[in-house]
Amino acid sequence: MKGKSFWLISAGMVALGNIPAAWAQDSGAAVEPDNATIIVTATRRASPLSDVPIAVSAVTAQAMQNSGATDIRSLNQLAPSLLLSSTGTEANASARIRGIGTVGDNPGLESSVAVFIDGVYRSRTGAGLNELGEIERVEVLRGPQGTLFGRNASAGLINIISKAPEFKLAGKAEITYGNYDYWRLAGRITGPVSDQLALSLDGVWSKRDGFYDLIDTTGKKVGDTNDRDRYFLRGQALFEPNDALSIRLIGDYTHRDESCCGAAYIETRERLPLAGGGYRTAPSNRIVTILSRQGSVFAADPYDRDLTITPGRDYVSKLKDWGVSGEINYDLGGAKLTSITAYRDYKSQDYGDYDYSGADLLYRDPNTYRQFRTFTQELRAQGSAFNGVLDWLVGGYYAHEKLTLEDNIRFGADYGRFAACRLMAGADAQPSALLALAPNCASPLGLAGLGQALVNGGLPAPLVPILTGNLTRLASIGSAGTVGDVDSRYFQKSENWALFTHNIVHLTSRLDLTLGLRYTHETKRFSADLNNDNSICPLLQARTPGATNDLYEIATTINPATGQPLFGRAAALAGGILTLGCLGNGSTGLSALNLNDKMSDGQFSGTAVLSWKPVDELMVYGSYSKGYKAGGYNLDRFQLGSTGLNPVPAVFAPRSDADVTSLRFAAEKVDAFEVGLKYAQPKWSANIAVFRQEFKDFQLNTFNGTSFVVQNINGCDSALTTARTCASGDVGPGLISQGVELELSATPVRNVRFAGGFTYARAKFANRLVGSGNGAVPLDPALFLLPGSINSQAPEVVTTVSASWTPSLGSNGLSALFYVDGRMSSDFNTGSDLFPEKRQDGYAVFNARVGIRGPQQRWAVEFWGQNIFNQDYTQVAFSSPLQSSSPDQSSIGQFGRPGNVMANQLISAYLGDPRTYGITLRGSF
Repeated sequence: MKGKSFWLISAGMVALGNIPAAWAQDSGAAVEPDNATIIVTATRRASPLSDVPIAVSAVTAQAMQNSGATDIRSLNQLAPSLLLSSTGTEANASARIRGIGTVGDNPGLESSVAVFIDGVYRSRTGAGLNELGEIERVEVLRGPQGTLFGRNASAGLINIISKAPEFKLAGKAEITYGNYDYWRLAGRITGPVSDQLALSLDGVWSKRDGFYDLIDTTGKKVGDTNDRDRYFLRGQALFEPNDALSIRLIGDYTHRDESCCGAAYIETRERLPLAGGGYRTAPSNRIVTILSRQGSVFAADPYDRDLTITPGRDYVSKLKDWGVSGEINYDLGGAKLTSITAYRDYKSQDYGDYDYSGADLLYRDPNTYRQFRTFTQELRAQGSAFNGVLDWLVGGYYAHEKLTLEDNIRFGADYGRFAACRLMAGADAQPSALLALAPNCASPLGLAGLGQALVNGGLPAPLVPILTGNLTRLASIGSAGTVGDVDSRYFQKSENWALFTHNIVHLTSRLDLTLGLRYTHETKRFSADLNNDNSICPLLQARTPGATNDLYEIATTINPATGQPLFGRAAALAGGILTLGCLGNGSTGLSALNLNDKMSDGQFSGTAVLSWKPVDELMVYGSYSKGYKAGGYNLDRFQLGSTGLNPVPAVFAPRSDADVTSLRFAAEKVDAFEVGLKYAQPKWSANIAVFRQEFKDFQLNTFNGTSFVVQNINGCDSALTTARTCASGDVGPGLISQGVELELSATPVRNVRFAGGFTYARAKFANRLVGSGNGAVPLDPALFLLPGSINSQAPEVVTTVSASWTPSLGSNGLSALFYVDGRMSSDFNTGSDLFPEKRQDGYAVFNARVGIRGPQQRWAVEFWGQNIFNQDYTQVAFSSPLQSSSPDQSSIGQFGRPGNVMANQLISAYLGDPRTYGITLRGSF
């Protein structure tokens, strides 16, 4: 939905604000209790939302319920500056605020958008994709955070506050049924044990069929995926022995046993550039041809949601997430002490088909898992001084986290034959005739006659036996059983401590100065115990003394006169054999490594805010913040030894213990500037913020079709050298997000509410980029489209709207509910390498709910729908693993670059949810 259509829908939704007023002529409608001013604790002080001089959105429990939200992903509909998505596993979901966030499925990266639940930091954003149970509200803080919350966040923060136990017996329950055989049961009971102790228990169970059908080569359904089967329990105790002391204990447990996450092909064409621009489509894609011979099926329309994967490689997603926390608040009279102590254990197992096709190329075995064991302690003291002139807060934070990742990626039975056929098909404008030598890609016997064909094709005759012999070895991988990782584990131990202060000086009764400062020290220790049984790789990497007589020499020998590979096509073929035969450094040589490393860092961050209230209803403010997010390790053996400066690809030779430092990435830093205005009347409110955020060492994680590449993105003020680097003194911000945000809410008449949000955020990379903070590492070749472009997952324009009408029905206490919300987004690219094939057109998603409710809402019957117009859209698109002829022949974005003659990378995508609908019955006492 582009251009004019998008703006027409936006205008139509603005006009929707006039509808509720017409609905609301019934003067007998009862006023809902959530009409009250929203109180937030974003500054660790309970304040009306309109009095907080930072950009924060507060979403109430009622708003979440109306929208049908059961996890934080549904906040997309209600917070325009926020975008949440999930990819190959919900364990590592991505959150972006103002176009900035951390993407990918690499657990070594912390999120730029932190998630806190009841004051406890959650290690990764995926924790928020669990059921939330009964909540009080959700606060979305935009911009860098650190002087108020325990953990640093460079882009923003999602603060979830659950509902505390009550000293009055109460309970509620609901049952939901929807399409895809969706069932959800939820309940809560709370009440006093004594005058000083109250308890509560929340529980949720949900189950649903998958959004995708799994089909075999005949089109017959053999299963489904992306289903739901989970439950959640949370117990709480609130102990208040006197007015000064409060102790709140929370324990929760989440269990998931699901099939997730499938991906559909959205681009399968092979395209050839035209002289005048544009492209034409080849009759077939040689990669599709090979995969089809190995059992893959390619749907005509990805939104038919029919997938074909390798039998026996079903997607599995299992999760056990539990934790306990205790919050103590003690009022000393002149100061208040707060202590939050927590321990969490998060273990996720996500495995299955890794190539997303019917060919058995790559898979993760069932022993794969990631586990975070985290202990955190936060201690704060706050109070006032100088007769109320100063509101002060000081605090400390400590976190100890053990991350264990067992990531067993193995070559399937079809891998070797696929790799050999891919190389035989070539990477020229037309498929090589050599592909016909193995018409079924089913046996190394298909290589018969290859040697003479290579000679006829112009390859030097003395090199042909080396190439054919090693190509035969490559083709044999998987033919006698799958090979790859066996109990390969990565360990990262993180220890973090910080001291912070956040103080408000009341310069006058209407003018405040807020000053915050934080020092953070982070130490991370990395080790790995890698085990791999790919015995073919060492044979391919073996060096043979004498003249040019091994793959390494054929691939790397340079003609001194031209600076180009001496053996031309033979060099490309030799390099391809090494790359695919030792994919991701997969070799028995890994088993001998003893990888260990340590990194420490200390950083100051802080904020300064000047706010002024010329009248009670209006506040204006200006702020500066300096943010920080810790560095870490890329937990991916595929990048071991790849420094960005390698004269020869690292995979061409065995790896050593010294390569461990290549897995490091540096801390992310941001300087943020903001001016804002907040205006609040009893009937309506408006918030406006104008912002600019400058990121240095931005941690970018991208999947290049083979491995996850992590680089620290920076800009250069001067022209790049021929090596695509610049002097350290010329390094500046690599990514700048700037724009404006508008939030409106109104209650023009009783029982009518509507709200809207508008965000214009331009998160743009600098025109000249490098891959390190000192300018010495060039930008990774996979990221060539980044300079001067808008960041991925960063629509420039987003509009959200919601409207509700709850009129009384007669005089017996009954009421109705009419609710609708919508999110309209402009175009954006969903892939972090910004390939044009991964671009998502602008689209709109709407939810709706209608129902009837009993007196005081003691019961309710509601009919609901989400994505009611069944809008098709992509969450994240990615390069299908290994499914292109060459990294240089992948995308139409490469047309015009030296050496590019075509583009045939297959693109897969994690699609947005289809339309769902159902009925909910709710009761309470």
